Amino acid sequence: MTQVAFHFGAPDKLAYAPRLLRKAVATGSRILVLADSELLQQLDAALWASATTDFRPHCLAHAAPAVLSRSPIVLAEPGEDSFAPAFDVLLNLSATIPQSIERYQRVIEVVSTDDEDRALARQRWKWYTEHGYAIDRHDLQLRS
Repeated sequence: MTQVAFHFGAPDKLAYAPRLLRKAVATGSRILVLADSELLQQLDAALWASATTDFRPHCLAHAAPAVLSRSPIVLAEPGEDSFAPAFDVLLNLSATIPQSIERYQRVIEVVSTDDEDRALARQRWKWYTEHGYAIDRHDLQLRS
């Protein structure tokens, strides 16, 4: 069954995501990142601006099939996550419940300190538990 983890208390999703992606790619995982259009553009720019030693190859979901098949990180908007390439990890930075999560080994939900984001995360948490998924909780505020 898919492992689900919530990372709560991220002061800045955009700053947290590249570090999380770096760790996941280092394990050999392929990652699909779901986020709204604005955050995707910012994340794409942040990944391109990474130091040479920190750069992680990535592409947008509408890239050519040859690029998609070779990219360890693919950035997509909700609803764009039904295309063919296989992924090990789904990183959800969006407010929506991802489609077909059973095809991923892991789903990681990143939740900011924003009240609205936390309320939407509670709805996703409830959906996961109602569908039988055990959830690992990582409180990022306790780490700082």
